[in-house]
Amino acid sequence: MSAPKIRTKWRPTLALIVYVVLLAVMALPILIVIWFRAVEASSNRMAPAEIGALVVAFILTLGVAYVLTRTITGPIDALIARTEEIARGGKGAIQPLESYGTREIAVLSQSFLDLAGKLVDRTEYVRSFAAHVSHELKSPLTAIRGAAELLRDDDAERSMTKAQRLHFLDNIIADAVRLDALLQRLRELAQAETPVAEGRSSITDIISSLRGRFPALNISGAGDTEISVALPQEAAGIVFANLAENALQHGATLLELRISVDARTAVILVCDDGSGISEANRERIFQPFFSTRREQGGTGMGLGIVRAMLSSHGGTIRLVKTTSAGTEFEITIPMQILSG
Repeated sequence: MSAPKIRTKWRPTLALIVYVVLLAVMALPILIVIWFRAVEASSNRMAPAEIGALVVAFILTLGVAYVLTRTITGPIDALIARTEEIARGGKGAIQPLESYGTREIAVLSQSFLDLAGKLVDRTEYVRSFAAHVSHELKSPLTAIRGAAELLRDDDAERSMTKAQRLHFLDNIIADAVRLDALLQRLRELAQAETPVAEGRSSITDIISSLRGRFPALNISGAGDTEISVALPQEAAGIVFANLAENALQHGATLLELRISVDARTAVILVCDDGSGISEANRERIFQPFFSTRREQGGTGMGLGIVRAMLSSHGGTIRLVKTTSAGTEFEITIPMQILSG
């Protein structure tokens, strides 16, 4: 989407407005003095003291105008120049200004720097994500193409055995399944990044849905399970299904949701009895495409999708603890009270 353009027309600069307003204010006493001189018959000449006072007023007016333009227009011009520099140079150009002049301009500049930093980080994230997606899609596509070419080149002189043919066909199916899983995760991530609906989900319904989708897990709830959270049902399904699937893939048989309420926020501890996460991988589990189960079909996108989905609805997730006896995640999400 191209940036909207401001309609071009003549507009006065802030410095011009400052000078004109102050000079207009100064002109008022001058006009009053001239008026009284015009109507007073005794004298048509201004006294030296009056002339001196007007000169002092004129100089003070120019001084005030200079201070205002230096403290207001100077930082604004510098901020405009910094904006153009950031557009050309990227993250390295995001630096504080030398002078801000007023508190409001300082706040505006900080907000601008924060926004610029987020936009640059987002650009770098998209660039890195695109590279990862290309790599993840290329591997199974290359394998499918290689297996298909070998099957195509099979002839009577160098005929494959049935076992060899089945082996290549199984590889094609496995890689196609992996591609389908990647595309499904990408759709979920796109939904997490651009939420289009608001809604709520009750913890009871979430637990019931998980029990139906993951019969191999013994899923239970504890605490304030009657509350509802500000998370649409589809989004809640994606969040907790990814966590349940992650637990199941790590050998868990039990999954428990422990719910507590803090003011208007629900805190949900998602605990399992799986094999846990190694200390070396604790800082990497939310990185896109990081997976310790790639050979078993893991995409490495599940926890990233969970974090993005929760973030888009005002929630957070963090790893509380992990041992060989299980893993515990803490989710915070705004709460909604069920209406009767």
